[in-house]
Amino acid sequence: MVWALIFDVDGVIADTEVLNARASVLMFKELYNTNVQSDDFRPFVGTGDERYVEGVAEQYGVTIDTQAAVQRRADNFFKLLQNEPLPAAAGVLDLVEAARRDPETKVAIATSGQKAKQFPVILGAGLKLEWFDAVITGDDVTKKKPDPQIYLLTAERLGVPPQRCVVVEDAPAGVQAAKRAGMACLAVTSTVTAEELEGADRVVGRLDEVGLPEVRRLVKSPEQG
Repeated sequence: MVWALIFDVDGVIADTEVLNARASVLMFKELYNTNVQSDDFRPFVGTGDERYVEGVAEQYGVTIDTQAAVQRRADNFFKLLQNEPLPAAAGVLDLVEAARRDPETKVAIATSGQKAKQFPVILGAGLKLEWFDAVITGDDVTKKKPDPQIYLLTAERLGVPPQRCVVVEDAPAGVQAAKRAGMACLAVTSTVTAEELEGADRVVGRLDEVGLPEVRRLVKSPEQG
């Protein structure tokens, strides 16, 4: 039976979270003369670019222009990325390639980040957009993770029922979104601890710890509901 493997980007395809936080710290200093900390952003990983900056602004009582903040953060991210290219996360290229070779597997990307920021990360990791049966970004949805909208839309685009999908995530908000969509979830501890990802069906340290057959076994059987 056909099933789908769906990848998040930040922290899954490439370990971007350190650069994301550094770019955001710079943005708050440059635009609002406010000194925030990289760890301040951890609760908002995976929730989309807007919420990522708004959440920290609220903590510090700073009123921001969200779109201007997101744009400056993206500009800073690209500058950092030029000096510190990010390779693909361990195991991700092999897992994508195995999925592409399997005639019963559809493969997709679903990220809350904006297309302009995420596509360079995907391409920089050595992946090609045409390898994927669907690519969904934060530009395609109105609700961000932990809302399940992005994963339900991905399943719809793929033509695969949610219960036949496995999501690869690194953040609690992403795990929640996957489970609320009725999908299985494989979580990787690239961003937070295993304890923070306890809602996932399986947690690994790196994607090269699992092969495609193991991931496929996470798909729910009919009797599991």
